[in-house]
Amino acid sequence: MGTKKKLLFVFNPFSGKAQIKNQLLDIVDVMVKADYEVTIYPTQAQGDAIHKIETEAGDYDLVVCSGGDGTLDEVVTGMMHREKKVPLGYIAAGSTNDFATSLGIPKNMVKAAETAVAGRGFPCDIGAFNGDFFVYVAAFGLFTEVSYKTSQEWKNVLGHAAYILEGAKCLHDIPSFLMQVEYDNVRLQDEFIYGMISNSTSVGGILTLDPKQVDMGDGLFEILLVRAPENLGEIHECIQALQSQKYNCAMLTFRSAQKVRIFADPEMPWTLDGEKEDGHEMVEVENLHHAIRLMQKKDEDA
Repeated sequence: MGTKKKLLFVFNPFSGKAQIKNQLLDIVDVMVKADYEVTIYPTQAQGDAIHKIETEAGDYDLVVCSGGDGTLDEVVTGMMHREKKVPLGYIAAGSTNDFATSLGIPKNMVKAAETAVAGRGFPCDIGAFNGDFFVYVAAFGLFTEVSYKTSQEWKNVLGHAAYILEGAKCLHDIPSFLMQVEYDNVRLQDEFIYGMISNSTSVGGILTLDPKQVDMGDGLFEILLVRAPENLGEIHECIQALQSQKYNCAMLTFRSAQKVRIFADPEMPWTLDGEKEDGHEMVEVENLHHAIRLMQKKDEDA
């Protein structure tokens, strides 16, 4: 009897209003029809998927995960803790998922399962953040107190920034952070109200960049920094730049880099892929080039 390929399917049963419950049988059927012996594991608690992947992924030919950003994050973190990486398929649970879309992963869960088992492995960059990992964005400042767990809320992040800036009666209403930012041979020291280090064509529509410009496997991150405005004129200029998504005003810095160091107040809040992260006096964010292989649609045009 020939040995079948083995697949580990890790999913969060509560993601996206538990929508996987109605599609679980169809998803598993797709996997079995692709000639996999399937092991199903519903996560039991936060951090559970990290341990599962770290300790058991090596027994499988393919790992597929389903859930929101948090689940994907945990599975990727577990995989990054392993020396031998296994290809990873992703079935997004939720109404919209920009990261999945950037990779050409269908929104329909059953079709996404087909991509996971029959697609091609795309070598994807992963972010290292002081020993932790993120898939597509690390951010600090202005809106990181807001819990934008869904991409729908992410969609309005820069709109939200403009809203906060417009609502500011005076400059004191806008929290800013004195910091030093270093990348390549550049050193910036200034007061910033927001910063984002991203590896996606669209972080919920924040960066509506040409996919040809943002390559999730090019070894570089896109960095957006927003300086603290000094007067009301600058506030309006900043609002216009954020709303038009033309990052050409004096308060915005937009660059690509492989590694960024940020020295700041350790109380400053961060989020990694929308999940809260403790601040640090020194944060080093590094692009780990082609760290994992994510399954995406076979593109006839590629």
